[in-house]
Amino acid sequence: MKVLLVYPKTPVTYWGFQYALRFISKKAAFPPLGLLTVAAILPQHYEKKLIDMNVELLKDQYLLWADYVFISAMVVQKDSVREVIDRCKKLGVKTVAGGPLFTLEYELFDDIDYLVLNEGEITIPAFLSDLEKGNAKHLYTTTSWSDLGATPVPQWHLIDVKKYASLNIQYSRGCPFNCDFCNITSLYGKKPRTKDADQLLQEMDAIYKTGWKGTVFFVDDNFIGNKSKLKDDILPAVTQWMEKHDRPFQFLTEASINLADDDNLMTMMVKAGFNSVFVGIETPDENSLSECKKTQNINRDLIFCIKKIQQFGLVVQGGFIVGFDNDNPSIFNRMVKFIQDSSITTAMVGLLNAPKGTNLYQRLLAEGRITDEFSGDNTNFTMNFTPKMDKSQLVKGYQDIVATIYSPKYYYERVQNFLKGFDVDKLERANLNLINILAFLKSIVWLGILGKERYYYWKLLTWSLFKSPKLFPAAVKFSIYGFHFRKVYKDVSLM
Repeated sequence: MKVLLVYPKTPVTYWGFQYALRFISKKAAFPPLGLLTVAAILPQHYEKKLIDMNVELLKDQYLLWADYVFISAMVVQKDSVREVIDRCKKLGVKTVAGGPLFTLEYELFDDIDYLVLNEGEITIPAFLSDLEKGNAKHLYTTTSWSDLGATPVPQWHLIDVKKYASLNIQYSRGCPFNCDFCNITSLYGKKPRTKDADQLLQEMDAIYKTGWKGTVFFVDDNFIGNKSKLKDDILPAVTQWMEKHDRPFQFLTEASINLADDDNLMTMMVKAGFNSVFVGIETPDENSLSECKKTQNINRDLIFCIKKIQQFGLVVQGGFIVGFDNDNPSIFNRMVKFIQDSSITTAMVGLLNAPKGTNLYQRLLAEGRITDEFSGDNTNFTMNFTPKMDKSQLVKGYQDIVATIYSPKYYYERVQNFLKGFDVDKLERANLNLINILAFLKSIVWLGILGKERYYYWKLLTWSLFKSPKLFPAAVKFSIYGFHFRKVYKDVSLM
């Protein structure tokens, strides 16, 4: 059996970091961890190739080589998915599809030969068993949750890790919270399922054996869903492994704001090698937080919590949303002020959308307010429902937010305020290598000479050198990030 695993192209998005990747000569931010894991689930005697269309071209010769093309994708990759399917149909190659896009919207893909959905550890073996017997069905689903202890180590040899800015690990699935705009609980359940320490260390060993030294992203939607296991088992084991291997990785992950309530957990995460965490802040408006059932954010000083997490040595990246039914026109200025006061440099602000599988989608569908398919990109000035606020006013207010917070004046001010309040000794270590040297030289040309932000760029870099040379690499990195964010929103606004 010859299997070609295909990861479709991701359009330019906020989290794609495509414009920033040009500075470090990388092709993509993250590899397709799902497909690398699927490859490990497939029988060893299968011949396997993996094409990440974000890294290399999908040539007809690869499609013609395969007996089956396995496709996995997120909703934002829908356009590229359609291209891959059409090419396979034209060449007469059988297709097998799974992953979030197909699990949530499988009814849109009747032309896929085999839909293998939900938990791959359960549905893929069932599909392969039927396939070998010659009676494979069109659709495979399950309402059960898999035991992550049975999930194999991803097959990293199928990709060139040097083409990526970061590698990734999945430690857990599921989230104990139930925010009504989020489809994580419908995809992975409310009870966090986790791998044990030995299994996690095997995955770290596999990444280490590729020669990788750098960032590793724990892709868990809420890394701290099971705090006791982290503190009693996982983090001590990871810390010991990191010390034994001379700390080759820097970790980032996603967590809920209640991380700020646990000093011991934050201390242990930093000791283990974590230096950045994405937190869903959503909105400074308590009524909107109640509306979307973001219970973990209610009745707390959010800015205090953010600054506390950062004081422990974790850089906070924040997610924000406008467009809730309780939002009024004052939210736009309030959002800008909150982001500036919090000193969150990486602040992803999006318009509210209702993905399938969410409680929000079901409510809006019942109210007759769903108007379109969800694009998967909530930073592209589109919504898939009719908001309570006048839509043109809402979109204009949203554009004003992102135009303000990523204007050079506001963005560089925020970066400097963040660096002033962060423990310089806890900043991510910068390796003096050719890639980073070239990135700095490119930033001089693109930002310091040709860029409209050149005044703010040189002001920040000069300040960082005089304040502490250890701040300098972070100042360069955040300058490059700001360039990407401005380009993303500018490009979208011109569409």
